Amino acid sequence: MTALLPGVDRAAVAGALTVRLRAAGMAVGVNGAAAFARSLAVTDVGERRALYWAARVTLVHRPEDLATFDAVFAGVFGAGGLRLDPAARRRSPGPAPRRPEDAYARVEALAAPEEAGAGLPWATLPAVVGLAADDRDTELAVPERLPSRLEAVADAPFESLDPGQLALLDGWLADALRRWPTRRSRRTAPSRHGRRVGLRPTVARARRTGFEPVELVRTRPVPRPRRIVLLCDVSRSMQPYAAAYLHLMRAAAVVARAEVFAFATALTRLTPVLAHGPAETAVEQATAEVADRFGGTRIAGSLRALLTSRHGELCRGALVLIASDGWDSDPPEAMQAAMARLRRRAHRVLWLNPRLAAPGYQPLVGGMAAALPFCDRVLPADTIGALGDVVAAIVGGG
Repeated sequence: MTALLPGVDRAAVAGALTVRLRAAGMAVGVNGAAAFARSLAVTDVGERRALYWAARVTLVHRPEDLATFDAVFAGVFGAGGLRLDPAARRRSPGPAPRRPEDAYARVEALAAPEEAGAGLPWATLPAVVGLAADDRDTELAVPERLPSRLEAVADAPFESLDPGQLALLDGWLADALRRWPTRRSRRTAPSRHGRRVGLRPTVARARRTGFEPVELVRTRPVPRPRRIVLLCDVSRSMQPYAAAYLHLMRAAAVVARAEVFAFATALTRLTPVLAHGPAETAVEQATAEVADRFGGTRIAGSLRALLTSRHGELCRGALVLIASDGWDSDPPEAMQAAMARLRRRAHRVLWLNPRLAAPGYQPLVGGMAAALPFCDRVLPADTIGALGDVVAAIVGGG
């Protein structure tokens, strides 16, 4: 940034440009501003072209926002972004595309300098000079890149997402869960890096040398995917988050054959429903399968029902995820006993509490306070970005 914006704070650049884009009508999240600031640290933005692409790739999330972004960028930095866009040069000249009513007036008012020669309020730019004659004909070596639509709503709460945006979670979660945590098994396989000598393969190979063990065959344990068990609270207090958690449960059931359950006042196994069919149909059938959804909550009773059922052995050595806000009608002593039994049987216990992201939240509810000592990690899962941390914890083994 030394050539174009000498002595300017990168965070101030990102913050001020983000404020102007939001005022112009663009939806720019906190992650976008942070990504733009990080890109300024690792990218040589000595030229306006590099600064333009660093801002566009990190701040623009929708194709319909390109016109607003170009207008604000042109007003702030003094050079039109369309000249730097090879896609814009390929378009035939004609009337400008339509924009929302009075959009240009708002953009010009926001991007206009406060005084002569001023751009953003934290920097004074020199007079704008024309581009070089061959600048327009220079083609970029990289293709156009735009952030995904999920990135645009990464910080939005689940209750503000529509069904179409929630449907995008299924494919993203399925791809993110491809790498699955493993555990050691009792089975072994020959390996030159093994620490143990395999008796049976060594004797089998000794047949070639008259049963003289000339070469020792070393073995190592065969890794197996670690089992995962997911339990989702579908009571009334968890209604805004139930749909997103069902997509997480479906992705785990399809990719890694996880066992998934839903509970409110009773426990319902949803593995056969979520593991087959399209995502929308599977989620609808799973919602209809839970007869007590959006009612009361009995977390301790549901955990006890799982541990005493024929599926209770599934928790042995497994990674157990419980998605609930901790509101429980059972006494805290029952929750403490159920969680202690579950912790002795499971490999790790992760609790997903969407209320954890609220400012000033403290786990003072009786059920949550009783379960907290038996949890290895407690994660907020109220947004798509927070759900990415949950996926990272699953892939990393908890």
